[in-house]
Order: sequence, then structure tokens, then C-alpha cells
Amino acid sequence: MFNNFLKNLSILKKFLFINFIIFIIIMVFTFIYLNTIQPNLISKKVENHIKIINNTIDHIERLNIKFTENDVRKFLFSTRFLFQNIERVLIFDNDFQLIGDTDTLDLDPRSFSQRLEVVQTENIESKKKVEKKLDIVDNQKKTPINEILIDYAKSTDLGNPYTFTENNYDQFLLTTIKNVGDKKNFGFLVITENANDIRTAINERKIFIIRTAFIVALVILIFSFVLNRYFLKPIKNLVNYTKIIKEESKEKTNIENLKIRNDELGILSNSLDEMTQELHKKISTAENFSKDLVHEIRNPLASLKSASEIISETDNIDQRNKLIKIVSHDIERIERLITDYSQMLKDEADITQEKMKKIDLKNIAKSVVDDFNNIYNSKRGISVRLKTNGSKDYIIFGIEHRIEQILANLLENSISFSKDNEEIEVEINKQKNGKINLNVVDQGEGFKENDTKKIFNRFYSNRPENFGEHSGLGLNIVKNLVDLHNGQIVASNNIGRGAKIEIIFPKI
Repeated sequence: MFNNFLKNLSILKKFLFINFIIFIIIMVFTFIYLNTIQPNLISKKVENHIKIINNTIDHIERLNIKFTENDVRKFLFSTRFLFQNIERVLIFDNDFQLIGDTDTLDLDPRSFSQRLEVVQTENIESKKKVEKKLDIVDNQKKTPINEILIDYAKSTDLGNPYTFTENNYDQFLLTTIKNVGDKKNFGFLVITENANDIRTAINERKIFIIRTAFIVALVILIFSFVLNRYFLKPIKNLVNYTKIIKEESKEKTNIENLKIRNDELGILSNSLDEMTQELHKKISTAENFSKDLVHEIRNPLASLKSASEIISETDNIDQRNKLIKIVSHDIERIERLITDYSQMLKDEADITQEKMKKIDLKNIAKSVVDDFNNIYNSKRGISVRLKTNGSKDYIIFGIEHRIEQILANLLENSISFSKDNEEIEVEINKQKNGKINLNVVDQGEGFKENDTKKIFNRFYSNRPENFGEHSGLGLNIVKNLVDLHNGQIVASNNIGRGAKIEIIFPKI
């Protein structure tokens, strides 16, 4: 259930919720710590009280001090070193009368009776042998210390130290009492210590914890704001951007502010935007290509339909043979269109997975030229000649077999327009600026169009006599491959006769 609850929360809410739980847990442990720290600190002081009381009792017994005012006063005066860091030491006789007080050693003994009352405002865990809890003393009214001694003498804890705390104005006092001596020489020893350091220590811890909690809460809030402002909100924009792409919504989501970032989100935004643009481009290309393909197929299909209808109605053998030839021609045309279309789609898919590297254009051109000479020189007497401007290297950045495909398509196009025994030139020139030119020049009739850019359009062809042999995709494929290599392609007519196609590869 808890996991399902977290799954339904946003990242920011998850972050705040988890930090809130952690904060609550820390505060609970802090509360427990503060509730245990005071008794622990008091316990340490009580242990010191017990040591002092035991040492004092040892001195009383060893010196055989009688519980009279004179003996006790002399004893307290001579053993003041025992009570260092102790606020006050009182000694009572077995009648619970004050007979010694370190605060009045230099005063008249009659002043003792004026200093008997103490105010107990807080009951604490008293200790029997440091550990046993004693009876609760009234903490709401002033209680004379001798009355506390009477209650102590009547309790079962007589013989064990009894400790309590009191708030006396601005002082936090810690008092421990214990009986002293035997039945013949009997009294009570009371030690009082100013324990304000305990209160101060606890207050300091409380202030520190409160301050730390405030700082932690503030840091969490600031971090949450930063997390939401600079990370979660941009991610949400990217998510919305992908939803819009998926749903083909007209809603606009601006990620331009994300693209200018130099961090991972900026890189992701740019990659996503580039991928989206490329996807839209491919979709648009596919749609246009499909429309063009349908248009190109429609004509031979119409011709096939008409020819098939006439064949079934005519008895003229010559006309029938002519119609059969037209049908065969149209079928070849459709077959060529579908084959070249499929190959082009395959090539486009393969190109995205291929990596470019440095290649020598001259070596590639020589290999392709030799292959074409072996085929067409003997078949039609057409020769292909390779020319260079004498540069040492013609290195470009590209895909080797795609460069071969470019040159092969250009040569096939030139050969289709060339007559038997004519020559085709393949020229490779290196410009001063480092760019490399690849030119294919034939001696054919040249281009009939004034706008030579049209020859690179899909399905364009000016070969009506060879309609079924060419799909009109050859030069379009060449242009796409040239664009892939960041090159330029230009078609023109020679001044005399023939056509020229020039490709310019960028400097590496």
C-alpha cells in the first residue's frame, strides 16, 4: 500500500514526503534524548555527592566527631577542602536540628534557625545506592529541610543516599542527604550543589536542536525549490513535449530555454529536439514519397488496364502483340519503381547505422571506373577515363561503399544518355581551400530543362524510350547521399555537347 502511495506521487512530492518522515523520526529520537539527558547528568553529580558523603563520614568516624555545634563547626572549618565545588553542606543532629552549615561558619550559630527552609519545586528520580528510586516529596509548597529529614528517617530508605532537586529563584539546586553515625552518636549530612550547568547544558542542546531543525527544514525547502525549478520542471516540459509529439497535438511546448543549458538536460533537450525534427522530416519525406510513388504507379496501371481491355476485344495479331509489349513495359516500370523504392528505404535505414571515416576518393573512383570499363567498353565501346589534377591525396570524410554508389549511379545515368563508342570523363580536383571536386562529364545530349535542379527530384525522368528501365530515383538517391556527406551537387550542360554533374566534398 505504501509503495502504491509513493508510486502515485511526483518526484518532488516523494522527496518532500520522505524528508518529512525522516524529520519526524529525528525529532522523536531528539525528544527521547532530551528526556533522558537530565537524569543522566544528575546521576553523574549524585555519584560525586555520594563519594563526598562517604569521605566525610569516614573523617567523622575516624576523628570521633560528636554531633554538637562546637565539634561540627570545628570539623567543617578544618575539612573545607572536602567540599570543593559544593554549594552548601549542612549537618543535623538526631533531633533534626541544624548544628553545622558551611554558609555560616563565620556567623553566629543562632542564625542557623533562619536558614532551614528550602523550596522543592521539582521531584526527580532519587537513587538508592545511586540507582534506587525514593519517595516523591511535595513539590508545590515550601518544605523545611528538617521535615524532609523526618520523612527520610521514617522511610525504609534510611541508610541510603536520598537526592532531590529544587528551583530556588534563578538557581537549580541538587541536594543529597544521608544519615551519619550510630545510635549513640547519630546525625544527618546534607550536601547541596548548584547544578545550573545541567540546566544550561540542556538549554544549549535544546537551542542547538531547534536551530539545527530550522536550518535543516530551510535547506530542504531551498533544495526542493531548486530541484523543482531547475530539474523537475524542465523534465516535465520534456515529458509534455514527447506527449505532444506522440499525440500529434497542436499545443506548443517551448523547450528553447532548455536547449541553451550546458548540462545534461540541455544535451537531452537538444538531442530530443533534433530527433523530433529529423522524425518529422522523415515522416514528411515518407508521405511525399508515397504520394509520388502512387502518382508514378497510377499511369502505368491505367495503361495496363486500358491495354488489357483492348487485348480481350481485338482479333488483330499485330495490335495484340503491340498491346502485349505495352503491358510488359508497364509491368517492368512498376517493378522497377517498387524495387528502387524498397532499396532506397533500405539504404536510408542502413545509413543511420554506418560510420564515416577518412577515405581516399581517387582509389575508390579508380576501382569503379575499371569495373565500368570492363562492362561497357566491350559491350558498347563506351570508355570511362579518370583524370586528376596531380594532387598527392584526395582524402574525404565519408562511407566508402556509399561513395561507390554515388559514382556508379552517376556513370549509369551518363551511359544511358551516351551513344556507342563515346567517352565519359571522371575528374577529381583538389581546390586550394582544401575542398575536393568529383565531376562526371559525358558527351550525350545534355539536359533539356533550363532548371537543372529538377533532375534530382524523385521519379523524374526524360527517357520515354527507356521508360521501364529507369525509375527516376537514381539522381535523387545520389543527392541524398551527397547531403549525407555534407557535400554539394550541381548539374549543368557543357557548352559544346553533353552534361556535367559536379560534386563538392567539404574540407576535412
